[in-house]
Amino acid sequence: MTTFHIITLFPETMQAYLGASIIGRAQKEGHISIKYYNPRDFTDKANEVQTYSERRVDNKPYGGGPGMVIEAMPVIKAIEQALSIIPEQGNVRGKTKGKTKIIFFSPSGSQFTNEVAEKFKKYTDIIFICGRYEGIDARVKKAFPMVDISVGPYVLTGGELPAMIMIDSITRRIKGVLGDDLSIEEERVASPDVYTRPEVIEFNGKKYRVPKILLSGHHAKMDAWKANKKIKGSCV
Repeated sequence: MTTFHIITLFPETMQAYLGASIIGRAQKEGHISIKYYNPRDFTDKANEVQTYSERRVDNKPYGGGPGMVIEAMPVIKAIEQALSIIPEQGNVRGKTKGKTKIIFFSPSGSQFTNEVAEKFKKYTDIIFICGRYEGIDARVKKAFPMVDISVGPYVLTGGELPAMIMIDSITRRIKGVLGDDLSIEEERVASPDVYTRPEVIEFNGKKYRVPKILLSGHHAKMDAWKANKKIKGSCV
């Protein structure tokens, strides 16, 4: 089983998506497990106070600049907590062993792709560090070995979406999750255009039909049609 450990200030933004559909079913069937760690729970007074202001984990950046930066220690303690429940990790401080990986989301990180997802499915435990605001104190990256990943050439509000993208892509590659390995799109002949019943639909006085080739029953010709559509679609 693969366990995804998510360090986030806003777990509620992720739970609905990760608890539904294929990802939700994968958890129920024991293919994956998802655990959340909120840095607010690892502040010095987390067990003594309950107010938001007293559990805050952000502070002004050294050197000036806009926004706030997430402090290092609450995140470091959250990582330690995640590592402590991984059997092979034990109480190894500042290190990861075996099939454990820590992911730090960064615009300058390596581009996440299907190939990267395929490589990551071999890990039993993956820890995602989801930043917010102006980012996380860089000393977190010095405390533990981790990999910088980017999910695209754009800026997002936080690391929760990138984490969900990775979890979704990795999970569907784990044997048994989809039931049929051919459901992984890049491993079969697929096209950007798909059709289902009925054969003809009518809208605003115009009829829209399923391409005849898909009704022919000639699998070689259908695969050729799909492959051609896939090539054309990749150029858009």
